[in-house]
Amino acid sequence: MVSIASSMALSFDGKSASALDMRMVAPEQTVEEAESGVRGHALGLLEVKGLIDSESWGDAQKFLRKSSSYLKRDLYTIIQARPSSERPQLRKLYFDLFSNVTKLDYAARDKDASRVLQCYDNIVVALNDILSRI
Repeated sequence: MVSIASSMALSFDGKSASALDMRMVAPEQTVEEAESGVRGHALGLLEVKGLIDSESWGDAQKFLRKSSSYLKRDLYTIIQARPSSERPQLRKLYFDLFSNVTKLDYAARDKDASRVLQCYDNIVVALNDILSRI
């Protein structure tokens, strides 16, 4: 009988991907580490603008996925450490930010330059808002 864990793993080009990805919560990451890295990761995310301007859609998607994953982890760690009264607003901002990241990814896939720029502008606003509150 195949175990559940092994049946959920898929292989793509020799790399293993799992439907149940537990890397979101980084128990080894402290709040201090997240706070020290979050601004750098936010700036890293904004560097996708050069790829957008040159209409390098595939590269923009790859860069966006990589840079946003670190930012996502940092923000999640920081939000979880905040008092419960602050979390709902921060979670909404978090959702808005990464919703636009996903929309930008799809717009880049579709090579829709106007939608990509709109999503990028929304990401800038969301980042400024969330970083001003943490």
